[in-house]
Amino acid sequence: MHGHTRVPPTVVLVHGAFADASSWAGVIDLLQAAGLTVRALANPLRGLAEDAAYIRSAVRHIEDPVVLVGHGYGGAVITQAATDDDNTVALCYVAAFGLDAGECLLDITSRFAPMPVTGATSAADFPTRFPAGRESELYIRKERFPQVYAADLPPRVTSVLSVTQRPIAQGALTGRSGPPAWASKPSWYAIAAADRMLSPTAQRFMAQRMAANEHVLDASHAAVLSQPGAVAAMIREAATAR
Repeated sequence: MHGHTRVPPTVVLVHGAFADASSWAGVIDLLQAAGLTVRALANPLRGLAEDAAYIRSAVRHIEDPVVLVGHGYGGAVITQAATDDDNTVALCYVAAFGLDAGECLLDITSRFAPMPVTGATSAADFPTRFPAGRESELYIRKERFPQVYAADLPPRVTSVLSVTQRPIAQGALTGRSGPPAWASKPSWYAIAAADRMLSPTAQRFMAQRMAANEHVLDASHAAVLSQPGAVAAMIREAATAR
C-alpha cells in the first residue's frame, strides 16, 4: 500500500502464577529500546474465565494491533482472552500453557512426568466475596522456590522473588479453556528446556500442537527474568512478522 505506514503492534505482557508484572522488567526494557509500545498487565490469578475476561477487556481498549504474550499460566489466559474478532495479531508463549478447548492446566501436567514443583507448594485459605466462603490458593514454599522456579538466577534475586510471589487460586488449575486463540492466530513459543515447573516435554507438545514458531531456551521456568534477550527477540519476531 503506497504511502501507508503500518502501525507497529503494541506488546501486551501477561505474567503467570507466583509472579507479578514486574517479572517482565528486563523484557520491557529491551522492547522499548527497540521502539515498541508495551503494556504489562496485572493477571488477577483468581480463575481462568475471570482472568481471561479481565485481560480481554484491557486488550479491547487498545486501538493498535496487539501481540499478546503469556508466561506460564499467563499462556492459558491469553489463549482464552484473544478472540477471532479482536485486534490481536500474534500470540507468544514463554514456557506457557497453550490449552485446547475443554482442557484445564491439570490435564496437561498430569499427562507428563511429574515435575519438582509437585511437592513444593503449600495452600492457604483466603476469604471470597462470592460465593460467600473460602477458597484455597497456592504458594511455592519459600525454601523450595529458587530450585523449582528459578534455578538459573542468583540467590539474592530468588530470595526476593520468593517473598513477593503472587499465589494462584486453586480453582484456576481446573478452569476449562474455551476455543483456543492459537487455532486462528499465528503463534510463537519459547520452550524453557530446564524448566522444573512445567515439563519441557509438555511445552514441546503444546508448541507443536499449535504449530508455533519454536524457540528453545536453556532456561528455568523464570525464562522471562533469566533470558530477557531471547524472550524479547522472539516477541520482536512476532511483532514484525505481519
